Amino acid sequence: MEPRHVAVIGAGIIGICCARALQRDGHRVTLIDRGHPGEGASFGNSSVLATESVIPVATPGIWRKVPKMLLDPLGPLSLRWRYLPHLTPWLLRFLAASRPEAVERISLALESLLDDSIPAYGQLLKDAAAEDLLVRRGWIGAYTTRAALEDYRRLAELQRRRGVEVAEISVAEMRQMEPALSPGLAGGFYYPQVAHTLDPYRVVLAVAELVQREGGRILRRDVTGFRVADGKVEAVETTEDSLPCDAVVVAAGAWSKDLAKRLGVKVPLDTERGYHLTLPTPGIALSRPVYSTEFGMACTPLTGGLRLGGTVELGGRVAAPNWQRAQVLASRGRQLFPDLDTRDASRWMGFRPSLPDSLPVLGPAPAAGNAVLAFGHGHLGLTLGARTGRLVADLVAGRPAPIDLAPFAATRF
Repeated sequence: MEPRHVAVIGAGIIGICCARALQRDGHRVTLIDRGHPGEGASFGNSSVLATESVIPVATPGIWRKVPKMLLDPLGPLSLRWRYLPHLTPWLLRFLAASRPEAVERISLALESLLDDSIPAYGQLLKDAAAEDLLVRRGWIGAYTTRAALEDYRRLAELQRRRGVEVAEISVAEMRQMEPALSPGLAGGFYYPQVAHTLDPYRVVLAVAELVQREGGRILRRDVTGFRVADGKVEAVETTEDSLPCDAVVVAAGAWSKDLAKRLGVKVPLDTERGYHLTLPTPGIALSRPVYSTEFGMACTPLTGGLRLGGTVELGGRVAAPNWQRAQVLASRGRQLFPDLDTRDASRWMGFRPSLPDSLPVLGPAPAAGNAVLAFGHGHLGLTLGARTGRLVADLVAGRPAPIDLAPFAATRF
């Protein structure tokens, strides 16, 4: 097809990867974001390419656990109660997605999307001279109680049915791989095919610099809407100007809902407020990430120290951070690693763009034939960045996608 000018809204990992994939197809790209590249969720995520994540967040029986979790303001899942009236429709869809038949369907869709997600980064990081940022040593799921370990076996079986390589390992085997782990743990699981980056922010910056070297523009603007005529976007309207384009990609993360509405679709996008602590001198050494579903956190070795990240707080984008949720990560980290030094930690809070069925929106916009929606990746933004970029390039070009995109349609709700 003829090269086109494509406006990509959003300069996080998804938008940056989309821009680069479109460039490789010969298109001219302009990235538009209210902030600098990678300053949002891409800056503070847990830095794991979680290819084993074929299990949706909502699983059978979660309705029994949610009320107890929500009553604990420092638990893995918490709710700002003033936000409940706004969130109720999202929560009802979330609970509906936990039905066994829904979990099976969502899991199959996640499997198709996650396939090839790490290899997709190969050429991208090579072109960006950032191959050294990708580490392939797998990761360990650690459990503090026998009950939690046994409860997870059911989910591990679902992962195996989806082709995920996973092995249950003893505490001795875990500590042979990562001696810093507590000898008092109950056991765990090892995922050898998982990878992580040494700095997710540097990944975004490296690809952003590549996009600019190849002629792409990155503009700091607030997008206010679109000029649409005859079923196509002619320009992106911003607070400063009107930017003509031949096609547009909406990849604005937690800020995508209003933009999608202006392109003809209402999506139940909301935000999971995630927290992290990054420990510059953790006092322990890890060679791979360790995660805990009990605590809702991942512990990832980065070039700048050890990151303790995770938890889910449902409260929208306006409320101030509850920094106690970040501090509690330190005490939970010490349960996993008795010698952990949590002094001088830096803290952060950001917004995961999440949909209630744990699937992103990925496909054409209903009201504009030249607009593509690519947002709502939840916990899998970094994991699916390069893969999403390739799929978006296929959509813009009109090529058949290598997977069925129907489960990710914006109109599925």
